[in-house]
Amino acid sequence: MEKKPLLALAPMDGVTDFAFRSIVKKHGQVDLLWTEFVSVEALCRGAAPKLISQFDYGPLQKPIIAQIFGKTPEYFYLTTLLLAELAFTGVDINMGCPAKTVAQSGSGAALIAQPQLAQEIIKQAKQAAIDWAEGKSLSDCKNVNPKLLRALKEQKEFWQIKKVKRQVLPVSVKTRLGINKNELKTWLPTLLAVKPDLITLHGRTLKQAYGGRADWQALAEAGAMIKKFDPKIKYFANGDVKNYEEALVKAQLTRADGIMIGRASFGNPFVFLPLAKRQKLAKKSNFFALAIEHAKLFEKHNLLRGRDKFFSMRKHLAWYIKEVPGAAKLRAQLVKTNSASEVEEILANYQAKNE
Repeated sequence: MEKKPLLALAPMDGVTDFAFRSIVKKHGQVDLLWTEFVSVEALCRGAAPKLISQFDYGPLQKPIIAQIFGKTPEYFYLTTLLLAELAFTGVDINMGCPAKTVAQSGSGAALIAQPQLAQEIIKQAKQAAIDWAEGKSLSDCKNVNPKLLRALKEQKEFWQIKKVKRQVLPVSVKTRLGINKNELKTWLPTLLAVKPDLITLHGRTLKQAYGGRADWQALAEAGAMIKKFDPKIKYFANGDVKNYEEALVKAQLTRADGIMIGRASFGNPFVFLPLAKRQKLAKKSNFFALAIEHAKLFEKHNLLRGRDKFFSMRKHLAWYIKEVPGAAKLRAQLVKTNSASEVEEILANYQAKNE
């Protein structure tokens, strides 16, 4: 991919699921997608049959990178083999999540305080990528939980994944500036020493979580460090970017190969498009149509997977209508819906009364 900067949808737990990624890819024409992150410990210790559907993706979502998290190096090895067999574009290791449930268990951003462990995790994932290219499969490994193998087999059958090219899967890392303060002078060299194919930096510390502002000066300094060490290592920057134009400015500032946009995309996949296109598409009717299309896609994927819960779709509906007159009343109705048909009916009634 020669385009620069690449624009990517940031992986966000509970948000960037199959349906949302599909909407952003189709309507935002985003270059790269990431899955929500999945725990390697949970996968490798028996929960794979339940979790494997989080690695669902359709052909239109490619290129797509699978994100994983955890703290057990050998599980990263096994999971990388699994993801290679599922034909992902790459494997991304989360070393940036600030959530207490993740960080307090020693995963996510907590790995910044464990540099040797962080390096070993990356090494194991990279070795698995090489071993896969040389002919090794998950079933060749010893002491693999049978549930993991069964989940892989069922996932390949479900999505009709048959022949996957044996090539070295890129291994990347998404992380933060530090734990309590900017620690890039020590943390970044730790990562660079084991040469991941891509480093994505969020411009905040673990302590900040999502508060305050992203430090783009620090991200610019990181870009210079990475390109000086090895220009072949790709660099993505992330934090508070609101639209296409801002992404271009930030890419120039940081020398980044790509920019991730996260929260600004909530209810608005058009943020990845140039201003002229955004203005043309930013009509109330378009956002209503998006809400309905998204709800139908979410429902269809749920049915495909034997699920019937509509709950996690509701927040998206609230985001789509946040700018319309009378949003509070409309939102109160939408967040109680249980089906796409209910969403369609509520929005049709609103339009009939207000237009």
